[in-house]
Amino acid sequence: MLRLKMPTDPRWAELAKNNLREVMIDHAFCEQKAASSAISLIVTYPEYPEIVSKMSEIAIEEMEHFSQVHEKILARGWKLDRERKDPYVNDLRKFFQGGVGRHENLINRLLFSAMIEARSCERFRMLYKTIEDEELKSFYHNLEQSEAMHYALFIDLAKKYAPEGLDVEARWQDFLAYEADLMSKYGTQETIHG
Repeated sequence: MLRLKMPTDPRWAELAKNNLREVMIDHAFCEQKAASSAISLIVTYPEYPEIVSKMSEIAIEEMEHFSQVHEKILARGWKLDRERKDPYVNDLRKFFQGGVGRHENLINRLLFSAMIEARSCERFRMLYKTIEDEELKSFYHNLEQSEAMHYALFIDLAKKYAPEGLDVEARWQDFLAYEADLMSKYGTQETIHG
């Protein structure tokens, strides 16, 4: 369903399993950033009632996920450190650099969000299949399903709101190929996208 062209190196799951503290702290900030991104879409595109409604739901859900991850961090005797930078996200952004109109930028942002959700979904699946902690297994299994729904929603919205003449599927395929090339340098750090 995710159609990612390059799977994460399986060694990432072992690396993550052996440093859950770092992974979970990074994950908490990923959830916060996802909520902020949804809010940014609301602020930037308030004239689209469906975008506003769906992004409101996602922002709330992502902050609930942030809270859940934070609770699990605290329950293990850890606490949040400073926010980690996410080079993967910064590299993804480069695909959409260049001047485009406001409407086309909406489509790009929806596809950008879809990609992050797809890769996160894949990583959560790897986590719950690798870690031994039963509570976290269940937690990451549930999050994998949530990310998959978000991914599908972003793709659907991009197709629905694409201006005439914009081939969303072709752009998505190009973006998938770009992301696959990026993945050759990721999978070596104990972060959700690293």
